[in-house]
Amino acid sequence: MEQTYDLTQGNIKRQLIYLSIPLLIGSIFQQFYNTIDSIIVGTYVGHDAFAAIGISGTVMNLFIFIIIGCCTGVSIITAQLYGEKNYDKMRNEIFLSSILGIAVTFVISILGILFMPIILKIIQTPEQLTGYVTQYMNVILGGLITTFLYNFLSSILRSVGNTRMSLIFLVISIFLNVILDLLLIKQFSMGIMGAALATVISQAVSALLCYFYIIYKIPFLKVKKFDMKYNSSLVKLTCQYSFVSALHQSSLYIGKLLVQGAVNSLGVDAISAYTATGRIEDVILAFGNSGSEATSIFIAQNTGAKNKKRVLEGFKDAMILIQLVCIGLILFIFFRSDILLNFFVFDEGKTVLNYGVQYFRILSFFYIISLVGSIFVGFYRGTGHVNIPVIGTTLQITIRVVLSYLLVKSMGIGGVALATGIGWIGIVLFQLSVFVIKKYYKIETNEPDSNIMS
Repeated sequence: MEQTYDLTQGNIKRQLIYLSIPLLIGSIFQQFYNTIDSIIVGTYVGHDAFAAIGISGTVMNLFIFIIIGCCTGVSIITAQLYGEKNYDKMRNEIFLSSILGIAVTFVISILGILFMPIILKIIQTPEQLTGYVTQYMNVILGGLITTFLYNFLSSILRSVGNTRMSLIFLVISIFLNVILDLLLIKQFSMGIMGAALATVISQAVSALLCYFYIIYKIPFLKVKKFDMKYNSSLVKLTCQYSFVSALHQSSLYIGKLLVQGAVNSLGVDAISAYTATGRIEDVILAFGNSGSEATSIFIAQNTGAKNKKRVLEGFKDAMILIQLVCIGLILFIFFRSDILLNFFVFDEGKTVLNYGVQYFRILSFFYIISLVGSIFVGFYRGTGHVNIPVIGTTLQITIRVVLSYLLVKSMGIGGVALATGIGWIGIVLFQLSVFVIKKYYKIETNEPDSNIMS
């Protein structure tokens, strides 16, 4: 099995599929972390601890999305340098970005612990759950460096085209998390703190696996003493890409929290339905996220290699593949969403199920818009235009939040679905406008002044 994958030559569609499948599986598996903690804690600790895990997951995700965004920014730079075959500069970037990332993670950890009481008050955490949430989050934030190291090292692996090993290490981490949850919570009666400790340890193990794999299987990525030097241009580029990518990830999450407020005004049944649809929707959108990241890696390598024609061909093929995937998804969600909803709707009754079906009936045909938008994000990231996804996401979130609060009064949860769909249309229209105005569709030309990074 190849440890790295040169994407600057070969069959484009096959390469995109090769990259996407492990990313898709990994994206779905990643959602199991907090779910596993919730189930085991609810079973062996109690209802209050179960509710606290849910609140902790909401807070924790904001920190994690910031870290993932930073690592995404780094992976774009390393993928471009890999495509350029500039391994010396690539190792220098790995060194500099690791130092910067560790420093930023340390600051986030300290600030998170210090301001946790304020955060919990802002989100109106019930007093009886505050102690549980604080215990859990203090351990998670104290071990946040393990989350950074895993995401950082796996992003380096992905940048050289190796998405398979990142998936394998993630799966190992999840199974270890389950074992440690049962051991620390059930056998050692450590309660919610045991669940947090299990997460930190499993992340640390996956980070170590990534590290030793890179050292022994991809030795040209091993940072040597010669690579440990300051490069102001790389530091500036790393900060720019990482900050913008982190802003993109966190703004998406903040937007979802704001929309949740509109849903909360409809009552418990609507909240339960929205929770159920959200879990299903996370899986659907995982296709777009994995396609976006695969496109980003492919385009970044070919941007580094200055293969402009192949950049555009990869973008076009990614668009075709994602739309083929969409056809089956849309038809199933429109006609038989009740099958999936039944997995998440237990004793709440038909009202919740009907809410969920209504939501999907309106939103199902918009999913193709969302997934197309994800491929645009991959294109702009891969070519180094990381600011465009942030602007588009800000536009999308603004439309989505404003319309959700306006339409929910007259259309109920269907209004939230329609607002989401219109928001996706807004972001794709923006992305397409930039694509046309900047004439990116002409990058296959070999004119001397044609510059994809302009």
